[in-house]
Amino acid sequence: MAAVEVAGLVKKFKETTALAGVDLEIPEGSVLGLLGPNGAGKTTVVRILATLLRADAGTARVFGKDVVTDANQVRSMIGLTGQYAAVDEYLTGQENLEMIGRLYHLGKADARQRASTLLERFELADAGNRIAKTYSGGMRRRLDIAASLIARPKVLFLDEPTTGLDPRSRIGMWEFIGSLVAEGTTILLTTQYLEEADRLADSIVVIDHGKVIARGTSDELKSQVGGHRLEFTVDDAADLPVMLERLHPLAVDDPVVDEQARSLSVPVLGGADVLRDALRRLDGSGVNLVDVGLRRPDLDDVFLILTGHASEAGTPDAAPAAAGAPGGRHAKQESPADTDQVKKGGRR
Repeated sequence: MAAVEVAGLVKKFKETTALAGVDLEIPEGSVLGLLGPNGAGKTTVVRILATLLRADAGTARVFGKDVVTDANQVRSMIGLTGQYAAVDEYLTGQENLEMIGRLYHLGKADARQRASTLLERFELADAGNRIAKTYSGGMRRRLDIAASLIARPKVLFLDEPTTGLDPRSRIGMWEFIGSLVAEGTTILLTTQYLEEADRLADSIVVIDHGKVIARGTSDELKSQVGGHRLEFTVDDAADLPVMLERLHPLAVDDPVVDEQARSLSVPVLGGADVLRDALRRLDGSGVNLVDVGLRRPDLDDVFLILTGHASEAGTPDAAPAAAGAPGGRHAKQESPADTDQVKKGGRR
């Protein structure tokens, strides 16, 4: 069963078209990664699904319930965490979570127990009786995500969930998201950390200028880029023309020379055999190699090719803030190389 179904979503803000007919579907118990450049419309999709913003055209359903005509039923099934932690700084962590639980109509004892459980799960139990104003940015982020889970939502919308987290906390959050999916939660994840999507998402939708421009699994999207790249770093940039001349016959597309980085990237077809061939071609050239690698495409490459520029985190979508809806969560604005074989160099 599809937990989330979106068809033909259109949303305009005056002269700006934020969404121009977006379609997507999320099977129950899976993770959909929603990728796109800043301002592509990712957060606008999330706000519409969370009943915080109304589309100009199209439909959006959560477990068959329309986000407009069945808004209250949708709110009872979802949790939302936006890009920025929204907690009451003058309440303790425990009080923040209990307050959200009461807003979801949990009984007083149930809200208190649920709050304590989530504080423990997010490693905030020791700080549960401190006011949130004293929390670090990462602690506030974890508290905010814990609040979105108070009512045990069937569908969780995570809009840039690891923004502001240190690497250790980010990895911990990935593990926690994985555990939620294992328990049956359906997740829509927007992120600009492409490694995050690669690791967590069962399928990926890429949007740009409000339109879906690609969809598929991580491996399917990578296959669109195709092939491998030979990557060389040399001790002296003056050696790059010699390397380019000798390796150009192996290239299936234009090699990329970066004199400042003293590097050469050559798109090729094949695996370890093409790397061995390249090294043989450099024998006797006098080139001093510092580093050599055979690299598969990753999601950074996919993102760059599909959108025309690299991913960058930190800027919200260009849409005005939506008013909160009763019973809903907050309304807020909006990789390592996959190396098959790496060799340290020497003079060839």
